[in-house]
Amino acid sequence: MKKRYPQLKIDFVIRSEYKSSVELNPNINKVITISRDYNIKDIRKQLAQNNYDVIVDLQNNFRSKLLSKGISSNIFRYKKPYFNRFLLVNFNINRFSEIIPIPKRYSRAIPNFELDKEGLELIIPETLNSSLSESKNYIGFCPGSRHKTKMWPAEYFIELGNKLTENNYKVVLLGGKDDKQICKEISDNINGSIDLSNNDNLFELAVNIKKCKTVICNDSGLMHASIAVGTSVIAIFGSTVKELGFFPYGGENLVLENNSLSCRPCSHIGLDECPKKHLKCMKDITPSFVLKETLQFIDKL
Repeated sequence: MKKRYPQLKIDFVIRSEYKSSVELNPNINKVITISRDYNIKDIRKQLAQNNYDVIVDLQNNFRSKLLSKGISSNIFRYKKPYFNRFLLVNFNINRFSEIIPIPKRYSRAIPNFELDKEGLELIIPETLNSSLSESKNYIGFCPGSRHKTKMWPAEYFIELGNKLTENNYKVVLLGGKDDKQICKEISDNINGSIDLSNNDNLFELAVNIKKCKTVICNDSGLMHASIAVGTSVIAIFGSTVKELGFFPYGGENLVLENNSLSCRPCSHIGLDECPKKHLKCMKDITPSFVLKETLQFIDKL
């Protein structure tokens, strides 16, 4: 938007825990943070003082509609594919005519607008340096995810990591506060690996991800962060599918998934446990298969 209309002033409203994903972006005029339990009336009053010509609502839910009510007469809202998603998740009926990544879906909320070709962007402080050296063949592991059905088993990461070590790669564990336990478990069982998980410092994670030849991850936030800083990703999808839109956008990427199951997807965001109790969507994707795909993928980079 800023490229097309340089005179624009773009303010970005975001939950405080995700602020670092946009706060250094030079195309944004002001980042307005809200807490998880924010008061809608107070924030709406604050926003109304800015006299916006246009509001773009990418959430399009009850709270976002209340938040934007009365701020501008010109509001564009992202139209979520509720019905198609419901049919796919509950009845395995696929009415998605094409697989469209979420950034492109979001952009279509604005009439006659198209994204540029540069993909995602995550701006890291120039003064921040990685603790990793320049000369190693680092492969990043991001084993965490908010939902269990989107997590490749820890023992699979361990087996894969040791095989990669035998192939002269050095494994780096990456994750936030909720991932520290699984990162430690995996790192403790991979010879020579480095655990760089932290307490949700996205900048620190991103600068270390940039040092990796590729990142092997689940369908998670760090999958998108890796692509945004220019690192290729190999994403292992379990209970979710690409049709839902949340797959790597831009950059070099490979998605590995078990397409033989009629029970996928069982959710559009993931679940705490497999409804069928077998988790075949993840367990059938073996470490030996991922190793073969990883080595072939890296050779083509």
